[in-house]
Amino acid sequence: MTDQRQHPSEATSRAVERSAGELATLASQRMEEHLRWYRELSAEERSQVGLVAQAGISQFIAWFHQEEGHEPSAISIFANAPQELTRSVSLRQTLDLVRTVVDVVESRVESLAGPGDEQLLRESVLRFSREIAFAAAEVYAGAAEARGAWDARLEALVVDGVLRGEADESMQSRASALGWGDVADVTFVVGTTPTAAGGAVPAVDDLRRSVRQHGVEALAIVQRSRLIAILGGTRDALRVVSAVADCFGPGPVVLGPTVPHLFAAGRSARAALSGLSAAAAWPEVPRVVESDALLAERALAGEPQARRLLVDRVHRPLAAASHSALLTTATAYLESGGALEATARTLFVHPNTVRYRLGRICDATGYDLTVPREAWTVRIALSLGRLAAAGASSPATPPAAASRSGHGGSPTLPSMRPPRLGLEESSKLSGATS
Repeated sequence: MTDQRQHPSEATSRAVERSAGELATLASQRMEEHLRWYRELSAEERSQVGLVAQAGISQFIAWFHQEEGHEPSAISIFANAPQELTRSVSLRQTLDLVRTVVDVVESRVESLAGPGDEQLLRESVLRFSREIAFAAAEVYAGAAEARGAWDARLEALVVDGVLRGEADESMQSRASALGWGDVADVTFVVGTTPTAAGGAVPAVDDLRRSVRQHGVEALAIVQRSRLIAILGGTRDALRVVSAVADCFGPGPVVLGPTVPHLFAAGRSARAALSGLSAAAAWPEVPRVVESDALLAERALAGEPQARRLLVDRVHRPLAAASHSALLTTATAYLESGGALEATARTLFVHPNTVRYRLGRICDATGYDLTVPREAWTVRIALSLGRLAAAGASSPATPPAAASRSGHGGSPTLPSMRPPRLGLEESSKLSGATS
């Protein structure tokens, strides 16, 4: 229902109407005196704020003359240039503006109101100022919503560019618009989407708020069943993600390696996504896991980069001429099932020598063979290294020769290990081939 409103006298109405220009000038002077942020604005911005104040006074006078049943329509005060206002002045500063205008009008109540209209004029000013405050909040909320929708589209485009490995000028422009042009220490994180009510938007907002509490910025999107985040400004991503792991759905949350900047995040993204796909091969995979901890699973899944990393980190250092004894020791130790004494007997060395070499293997590769998980990773790395070395040293079999091998003209698959032949079988084979 509309509140019953008394009507001012004709003398009060005429006095208020004549004072429009004076009140606007007085409001500008008071803002200049008491509002520091107003003094720091440019001339154009102060002109826009002054027009808003003048429009507010004019709207109040028009409403003050309206008949009963009409509600204040202060939203029109901000209708002319809401975008310019929200860029120049914050919501808090706009409320300072409203308060200043109200104070100016209240200070002139005694001189403007006719006999008996003083309280009516004060109440009218307060009622109209309330509507101005609500109108300002509506304008800023609409601007924030539009800006948020635009930022969300830019954010999705930037994350998609990272996934595609497109570090071009368009991605740089979008990242700069989001404030990510100079963000360092970037980590790609991926997990499943939580099944919370409301869909993808609450999940993304919750993740952003959670990481911001740790002083970290995040670009986040939901892509099908995956919640993807790019964290920026952290040198301890594992700690941060462990603290906000509840923002993700069930299953592992995989972190790619931390890279210097956003435009190198494609490498981190590929590692994290590959790790999430291969994590099912590790029954006891941790809730939050780095992609490097899943190198063995990624290699088994056929990722070329993971295979190269394992060979470079394990087989290549151990196969170096200066470390040839370490490669022999690692092979013997793994073949013996991790038995120290059996390895020493196989190598004809003292068990303490084996212990010493195991320590050097850990220093050279970063993997401790006494830990079953790491020993399994090293075994896979050594196998991949042997396959790579064999492929590099032996020429490929010509297709014609491959088609003639086997029975009935069908090609035969090479076995992983050549069969051991006895003396009699060897002599028969030699006679046949000769």
